[in-house]
Amino acid sequence: MRNYNGEEILVIPRALFDELGSFQGIQTDVVRYLEAILDPTNNFFMDRANAEEDPSHKQIIPYAIFHHEGRYLHYTRGKSGGESRLHAQGSVGIGGHINPVDERADPLGRKTYLAGVEREIEEELKINGSHTNRIVALLNDDSNEVGAVHLGVVHIFDLDTDEVSSGEDALANLAFQTKEDLKGELHGSLETWSKFCVDTLI
Repeated sequence: MRNYNGEEILVIPRALFDELGSFQGIQTDVVRYLEAILDPTNNFFMDRANAEEDPSHKQIIPYAIFHHEGRYLHYTRGKSGGESRLHAQGSVGIGGHINPVDERADPLGRKTYLAGVEREIEEELKINGSHTNRIVALLNDDSNEVGAVHLGVVHIFDLDTDEVSSGEDALANLAFQTKEDLKGELHGSLETWSKFCVDTLI
């Protein structure tokens, strides 16, 4: 079992996901799923070391895609990243866990979730200018051990500038790419979640 230094992360029971309607790949019926997932009676914080090995729960992961004038931010996951199983793979998504530090007036609700999204972005990227943020889909991949314990919430950030730099060593070779390149020469190196997003949402 990996050491996550006692980190607590937001999860839902896998049974709730199955009840709502489990799926493989992308699901764009955001409202139905998110209302249940962000209902404080349905989620709770769990020790990450246990959660990573427990497919009876799904970790809620915001997965943010950054868009500017027809191009999308792409990077390679470096060795300092938190998920060793994804090292050296290409990605179009910045993701992270929701932690107790994110709790707001609605513990475990929408405000807490969105606070976690903003914190993750501020930790991992330096963005000049403003942006809009919209939730466009949910993302699931039960075909591998990483995906089996995670459930992604896909955000698209529309940026008014391409002045973006990495705030962490884990994000290497950061650059905006066209959708043609993402669907072409870069596609084979993408992590599974990014392939789903590129194939369906971009």
